[in-house]
Amino acid sequence: MQFKEIIGQENLKKHLIQTVVENRVSHAQLFLSAEGSGALSLAIAYAQYINCQNKTTIDSCGECSSCRKYERYIHPDLHFSYPFFASKDAKIAVDVLEEWRSLLLEDPYFDLDIWRSKLSAENKQANIPIAEAHDIIKKLSYKAFEAETKVLIMWLPEFLDKEGNALLKIIEEPPANTLFILVAQNQEQILNTILSRTQIVKIPKLTDADIVNYLIDKSQLSQNQATEYSFLADGNLITAKALLQDIPNNNAAHFAEWLRMGFGNKVPAMIDFTDDVAKWGRENQKNFIKYGINFLRECSLLLSGADDLVKLPHQTLDVAKKLSTHVLNLAMVEALINELEQAHYHIERNANPKILFLDVSLQLVKIIKFKTLPKGTQYIYN
Repeated sequence: MQFKEIIGQENLKKHLIQTVVENRVSHAQLFLSAEGSGALSLAIAYAQYINCQNKTTIDSCGECSSCRKYERYIHPDLHFSYPFFASKDAKIAVDVLEEWRSLLLEDPYFDLDIWRSKLSAENKQANIPIAEAHDIIKKLSYKAFEAETKVLIMWLPEFLDKEGNALLKIIEEPPANTLFILVAQNQEQILNTILSRTQIVKIPKLTDADIVNYLIDKSQLSQNQATEYSFLADGNLITAKALLQDIPNNNAAHFAEWLRMGFGNKVPAMIDFTDDVAKWGRENQKNFIKYGINFLRECSLLLSGADDLVKLPHQTLDVAKKLSTHVLNLAMVEALINELEQAHYHIERNANPKILFLDVSLQLVKIIKFKTLPKGTQYIYN
């Protein structure tokens, strides 16, 4: 994979290339990013650039023997480790390496749920077991076959339990010309003993412009549709791609109308709305709730006077301003976001959508119309 294939992250690409040019490549690095930012792709492109036989000042050549093998993820000195679902046929990561390579070739932007579906793991728990740690130590102890630098890319080291301490010595004192790249999303879930031995590279979310340009380039979306999808994706390219596969439900209009129903105490209309939402399907319901959470967070910025930070699409900004001026206040927004986050949690766990959305609708009425906030919430007047 070459840097030019990765969406956005131009400044970070330049930084990574510069570390190679100036011979400042740390032997153990932690790529820390939000989901869907391209951290795994960056790690692979970085490793390919390091081992490219004809690298340029802006990218690997993509044509040398090393690059051709990297492009197919079959280079003998490129190793992967990742969470998997242990079984009698899968005791270490290599046992599902073909599935891993296949997924990378399909689309290197994926999350644990997509990886799970690739393995047909059902409800098993993913982890990186002690047997995998021992296998890493074993294969990195060998001399490099072809490349100057052996590379181990570990995706989601958060799934290393205390057994991960077995890797401490080899991470701190690796064999010559060995590079560790850990690709993580949650720093707090990584063993502190591993964190202290790595150089952290923070990878920002993709910008709205990056997502919009990608959506327009890869689909027939209009500028307005792409902008709304980008807002909903919030820098996550995986979410943006998933939205392209879903039937659009005009989330902006539906959510604004839902809030108006709550303000007007229009319970019969809310019941009808609940019946409609129940037919959307789980993914569209989750996207609707996520849109609402993002929309309300933008409203909180308007209420706080931070208008310059608001990222709402132009077509919904006026709606947000009217709601923030005449209906909402900060305490309401906080309470509404809390209700929606709980709803999203329950949708993911297959709650009955009619019951769930009716309950949330009634909570909207309590919070917006009757100003009944959760216990302990301080009421803030506009």
